[in-house]
Amino acid sequence: MATNNKNWFITGASTGFGKELAEYCLSKGDKVAATFRKQEQADEFTKKAGANGRGLICEVTDEQQVKQAIADAIGALGYLDVVVNNAGYGSLGSIEEIDAEEVHRQFNVNVFGPLHVLRAVLPHLRERKSGHVLNITSIGGLKTFPGVGVYNASKFALEAIGESLAQQVKPLGIKVTNIEPSGFRTEWAGNSASYVDTKIDDYRATVGENLKGIQSYSGKQPGDPQRAAKIMFDVVREENPPLHLPLGKAAVKGARDKFTALVQELEAVAGLGDSADFPEESK
Repeated sequence: MATNNKNWFITGASTGFGKELAEYCLSKGDKVAATFRKQEQADEFTKKAGANGRGLICEVTDEQQVKQAIADAIGALGYLDVVVNNAGYGSLGSIEEIDAEEVHRQFNVNVFGPLHVLRAVLPHLRERKSGHVLNITSIGGLKTFPGVGVYNASKFALEAIGESLAQQVKPLGIKVTNIEPSGFRTEWAGNSASYVDTKIDDYRATVGENLKGIQSYSGKQPGDPQRAAKIMFDVVREENPPLHLPLGKAAVKGARDKFTALVQELEAVAGLGDSADFPEESK
C-alpha cells in the first residue's frame, strides 16, 4: 500500500532548524538520515530513530565526506525524497574587519557545502525523476543589514543557486524551495555565530549598534523553530510548493519591503537603463 511518508536527508542536525526538523519528521513517521560533526551525536540520533533513521558523520566542507554521507543515507533508507541544505552559520562584523580566512570559511560552509550536497545527490534524484530540495537560506539572502555583509553574500549566493537549480530540474520532476527565516530561537546569533568586534570608529553607529542588537536579541527572537519544522514538513507535501518561503513576520515584511523599494528604484531609473541599448533603428 502506498504511503505519504518521505525519506529525508538533513545536514547540520545537532541544533536549530536541523534538529527540530529531524525530530518532527521522525515523530510523523517519516525516515531521516541526519548529519552531525561528532560521532556521539550521530550515534545518539541513530539509537533514538531506530529503524526510521541514521545519524551520519559529515563535515559539509569535505566533499568526500558529503559523497559518503549521501551514499550511506541511500543505503540505510533505500532512497531519498527530500534533501535539506541546513548546515550553516553567521559570520558577523564589518566587511572591512572580517579577514579573508574567515570569509573563505563562511563561503565554504554556507555555499560550497550545499553545492557538495547537490552534486552528490542530484544523480539519485534525476534517476528517480522526483525529489525536493530545501535550501535554508535566510531573509538575509534577500535583504542586507550593516555588519552582516559577508553572511548576506553567502546567503544571496545560495538563493541564486536555488533559483537556477529550480529552472534546471523542473522538467525532471524535482522541486526546489528556498526557506528564508527571520529571527528564530536557534543558536544562530549565539554559540553558532562568529563575531568580529567593531574597532573602527566610523562603523560603530552602523555595524557596532546592529551587532549589539543581534546579540541582545539572541534567545528572544519571535520565531518558533518547531513551527518552522512543521511548515517545512507540510510544504514538501504540496503539489505546487513555492520557490521562496519567508518564515516569520519579520521575514515576510522584510521581503515585501525589499522588493517594493527595488521596484520603486527601478521605475525611477528605467529610462536611464533603457537608454544604454543601441537605438532600435540601428539594429
